[in-house]
Amino acid sequence: MKDIAKIDRPREKLEKYGAAKLANAELLAVLLGSGIRGLNVVELSRKIVKLIAKNGAEKIKLEDLLKEKGLGKAKALQIIAALELGKRMNPGKKPEILAPEDIWKLCGDFRGSKKEHFAVFYLDTMNTLIERQIISIGTLNASLVHPREVFEPAVSLHAAGIIAVHNHPSGNIEPSQDDLAITKRLTDAGKILGIILTDHIILTANDFTSFKNKGMI
Repeated sequence: MKDIAKIDRPREKLEKYGAAKLANAELLAVLLGSGIRGLNVVELSRKIVKLIAKNGAEKIKLEDLLKEKGLGKAKALQIIAALELGKRMNPGKKPEILAPEDIWKLCGDFRGSKKEHFAVFYLDTMNTLIERQIISIGTLNASLVHPREVFEPAVSLHAAGIIAVHNHPSGNIEPSQDDLAITKRLTDAGKILGIILTDHIILTANDFTSFKNKGMI
């Protein structure tokens, strides 16, 4: 993990914020411990999380993971064991996303970050959380958040709706022109795919604003 900035290292984040604040790929990175040639552990974990989302956590098999270039049998077995342990120990249902306050609570890992994070919550028809994914980290503008990157996981996860979320390191919760442009692009793309953008929420360390609550969606 030496090539990852200390503040972004999953183990350090786990120790500081707790497991609930880490994204799926970061939790997997803690389990794997190291990456492979050409991919650090976080990059490798993101690829694996995408693969699991595509196949379904219930259906993923050892041979599916072994098709991933550079992923050895030992790491693949770790992943299969972790998935099975998770199913056995936590059979309960995932949380319902009912209000922007719920989103704010589930984004403690980045809402106060000095870097802009763009994340998406993928929901089923009952507004139950399927998965949260961080799509991009860095300066946010309309050209960096492509609908393809947002809706590809939605299709794989059979999501009925999505909530887009990003933080403003400046502390200003008012939408920018880029925020408005991103929202329009995602709304239009969602209509074509039949996957609703139910809200776009801007976060700061202590506050949030909802496009839906403002009547902007």
